[in-house]
Amino acid sequence: MTALDSYPATEPLYRRYVFALEQAGFAGDIDDSYAGRLIAATDNSVYQQLPQVVIYPRNRSDLQLALQLGQETDYQSLSFSPRGGGTGTNGQSLSNGIIVDLSRYFTNIHESSAEQGWVRCQTGVVKDALNDAVREYGWFFSPDLSTSNRATIGGMINTDASGQGSLVYGKTSDHLLELEAVLINGEVIKTQPVTVTEAESIAAGESLEAGLYRQALASCVGKRAAIEAKFPPLNRFLTGYDLKHCYDPEQQTIDLSRLLAGSEGTLAFITEAKLNLTPIPRCKVLVNISYRDFDAALRHAPVLVKAQATSVETIDSTVLDLARNDIIWHQVAEFVAEGKAGETMAGINMVEYTAVEAAELEDKLAALLETLDNELAGGPATHGVVGYKVCRDSASIQTVYAMRKKSVGLLGAVKGERKPIAFAEDTAVPPDSLADFIVEFRQLLDAHDLHYGMFGHVDAGVLHVRPALDMKQPEDETLLRKISDQVAALTAKYGGLMWGEHGKGYRSEYAPQFFGDELYPEIQKVKAAFDPDNRLNPGKLATPYGHPTATLVSVDARKRGFFDRQIPLNVRDEYAAAMNCNGNGLCFNYAPESPMCPSFKATGDRRMSPKGRATLIREWLRLNSEQGLDISQKPASRWELFKEKKPRYSRDFNHQVKASMDACLACKACASQCPVKVDVPSFRSKFLAWYYQLYRRPQRDYLVASIERTAPLMAKLPRLFNSLTHNSVSQWLMTKTLGYVDTPKLSVPSLQQRWRSQKNWLKGGSEKLLGLPSEARQKTIVIVQDPFTSFYQAEVVEALAEVIEKLGYQPYLLDFIGNGKAQHVKGFLEQFKRTATRVTHELNKLAQADFQLVGVDASTVLCLRDEYHDYAEVPVNFEVELPQEWLAKVMPKAESEAHGESAELFLHCTEQTAVPQSAKLWQQVLQRVGVKAQAVATGCCGMAGTYGHEADQQTSSRKLFELSWRQPLAESQQPLLTGFSCRCQAGRFNQQAGADTKKLQQVQHPLQLLAERLN
Repeated sequence: MTALDSYPATEPLYRRYVFALEQAGFAGDIDDSYAGRLIAATDNSVYQQLPQVVIYPRNRSDLQLALQLGQETDYQSLSFSPRGGGTGTNGQSLSNGIIVDLSRYFTNIHESSAEQGWVRCQTGVVKDALNDAVREYGWFFSPDLSTSNRATIGGMINTDASGQGSLVYGKTSDHLLELEAVLINGEVIKTQPVTVTEAESIAAGESLEAGLYRQALASCVGKRAAIEAKFPPLNRFLTGYDLKHCYDPEQQTIDLSRLLAGSEGTLAFITEAKLNLTPIPRCKVLVNISYRDFDAALRHAPVLVKAQATSVETIDSTVLDLARNDIIWHQVAEFVAEGKAGETMAGINMVEYTAVEAAELEDKLAALLETLDNELAGGPATHGVVGYKVCRDSASIQTVYAMRKKSVGLLGAVKGERKPIAFAEDTAVPPDSLADFIVEFRQLLDAHDLHYGMFGHVDAGVLHVRPALDMKQPEDETLLRKISDQVAALTAKYGGLMWGEHGKGYRSEYAPQFFGDELYPEIQKVKAAFDPDNRLNPGKLATPYGHPTATLVSVDARKRGFFDRQIPLNVRDEYAAAMNCNGNGLCFNYAPESPMCPSFKATGDRRMSPKGRATLIREWLRLNSEQGLDISQKPASRWELFKEKKPRYSRDFNHQVKASMDACLACKACASQCPVKVDVPSFRSKFLAWYYQLYRRPQRDYLVASIERTAPLMAKLPRLFNSLTHNSVSQWLMTKTLGYVDTPKLSVPSLQQRWRSQKNWLKGGSEKLLGLPSEARQKTIVIVQDPFTSFYQAEVVEALAEVIEKLGYQPYLLDFIGNGKAQHVKGFLEQFKRTATRVTHELNKLAQADFQLVGVDASTVLCLRDEYHDYAEVPVNFEVELPQEWLAKVMPKAESEAHGESAELFLHCTEQTAVPQSAKLWQQVLQRVGVKAQAVATGCCGMAGTYGHEADQQTSSRKLFELSWRQPLAESQQPLLTGFSCRCQAGRFNQQAGADTKKLQQVQHPLQLLAERLN
């Protein structure tokens, strides 16, 4: 009797399969939790399909094992769908079967040739990570996607992705030298161009691979005339399956890679790729041309293409307006020409020239600029140009492209319930017809009274058009179908394609219409050769030829809006920060130096990301609403939550959501970095407040929440309390009973003791301040204390006071009145509301009396600016400035740039995302005392308040520090760290690593260096 024989026969088939897979020695991860399945139920589309289970093979053998087991008679009804980065806009990787995610472990770059310009890698590698690996050799993988920091190579191959510059760089399929793939029966094949004679020889065999070559010869060679007649003359040809390029009549070769490219996981699992690389252009110039309206930009595009540009990208007024209200605009505004006074600017074309040698592009550039100058002068061929800016340095070019790449996400930030969504957004028509096509497209959308945003690749005739619909409304869901049908007909009218870039997915129902009666059966025969039983991502692209029951998926498939509409409106409004997530997935950014979502970077688990947490919260809200519980209201009693009508799975799911929230560092990078501002800490605190009405809180939460009461008391006798809390016995007890490690020591001498030693420094409450005469108020700077620097790094507050005094102002230390940041983070929302109201009363009085308020710690100051507006029960009429904001206004400007002394600036992650100009302000301030500060690009240090002190978060905390802080900090000669938590983290890990004591002492706040130089 085997272990499988003892498994309950009543369990679903997929659970029996999973059990058998584990018993067979599967080494990867298997996730059949509700939370894990939900994360794989959505991508960057409007659809939602809950899979049975998600498996993460650790290697090719794992994948083969899973598929071979699936061939057994008992499991023949199971289906398998590959998943990569989850960036698809049409549900390509969604399935209600078994999801096979290759993004977690298939991330190795095996080899590359600097001489020949190729690289061999696994298909879970992120595109930008691949380019980082080969950049030093002067090469890059050129298909340029807006999602390149999270899209995987496998996903790019499966959708045959292209993007910017495709006229020059081509599509992903143009760069495939060889593929390794695992077929449905576990057989491994390697695909590359082979001669027709070799293909015929292979086709004579009996293996599954032999059948693939037989069909490729029959369809791609035998139907050549029909293929030539059907495929339109576009840069973006008919994807899935690429019959035209599988056979090369000139070279007389067959390449199955061309069938796999664009196949959306319906033919095989692509595990490895040998890719052709492109020399990195050493010279780049970007010309940003502004227009009076978007139509003018589109009609000017053919002129720009003829000017031999590498790429021509466009953005309409909708996206521009959204960018103006986003964090990104602080960086790009200087590179965009707004036009003369009185002129509107409502469209942009971004024209890029690239070359290995400068001479190759200067003549082309000069000719374009001459044309633009003539148009600005009112020449006869004017196209509505109102201005242009030329960017020559790589930093400014990348900054502008960052805005273009953020367009997709920005469109999700429009106000109202109707949001621009992807479903007919990658139409491709001949570029010369694009403007006329868009006129009709606009008329189509205007007839439905819809708003929309547009951006795209006008050089290739591809424009991304996203109509604003509310998928929670059944009538808008119906409208999506109607518009899809109309767009399909419109693109056919202009000789184009409905899918020029983003694949078919749930639009596969239109495939027979576009391929026609002669070629669609050939597509079906290819599918049948690879997957005769329709088990690989079934319903996408094509059904196997002759299969009796297989059907194509439809645009009418179940969407996220269906589930969201089950949540009461008042609850949706309260949790808008989660409900607004559109699945864009920018939070999956792999870049170590990006501050976006450190918990995802540390774990690689998509549940631990803003998108993941928003998904879980939405389902948590739906499940509770389904049971009649109003999450927006406090329950009458704990017993109410345990009524028999509430099923056990819902309570279990509470813990799954809680596990995701526990891993959040509450750094708030998502609140500004996410295009639609999915502010996780805001709904995390609400969830925790509700959760702990059901379950017992850990004691450490009470300790953290009460720190603002206990720290001032302990600081009266800092040496005594340090000895009581930092001996070996106390530390052991702290770890065992509360789960805290490496807690900081109180400052010795305390801030109060330091202040008393300064005869001219003032301190006290707001009543004393209000008694000052009006002339004294103008020169008094009020320091608003926080519980971190005041009690644990008092020397930083002292440095601020010294700087204030040296600049001719009177420092006034306001009595500690609290802040409540820790209460909010831990979900003590009633207490936080009282704290916020009390503190607001006090600070409002000072603001009304025209006092200037300054706070040292960015995380607590920004809490005053953000959460206080949501929780204080009186209007927030004060503003506490950060030191650099105040200093930049009052310090005299330097007569010349700083020379000689240099420093490296490490910003707190909350500060650098919520106050994007922060680095520039610190640089200006330090320059005025002769210090040239270089801002270091880092993500989160891994401390984030108490997170880094929690014993069960030590692995993640250390990993984050190692990821983007260890090396630059070690290389820094004079590191300046603005965050209290960052200085704590640097101190403890450097000390544990045996770093030089002298180096440790150099880790200081910029205020400390500033105070020294002013002295």
